[in-house]
Amino acid sequence: MSDLARLYEFLVPVNPSAAVRIVQSLITAAPSLLVNPRIGEQLEEFEPREVRRILVGHYEMRYEIQASKIYILRLWHTRENR
Repeated sequence: MSDLARLYEFLVPVNPSAAVRIVQSLITAAPSLLVNPRIGEQLEEFEPREVRRILVGHYEMRYEIQASKIYILRLWHTRENR
């Protein structure tokens, strides 16, 4: 949630409608993982944990699969310094 708020606060002064649209697209992408949780690329550097990533437009969403649960770990723009 803090990543969503951070992204929104960064975008809203420049383009309020884009800020809303981007946050909504990120929120909408998360439930699709319930249908197909292994759609994202697995990040081997986190093994034995099952951490994966998907791209939603220009934004990366990292998530972890633990048994029957999915945890969204981080969200950021692909051009951000991380």
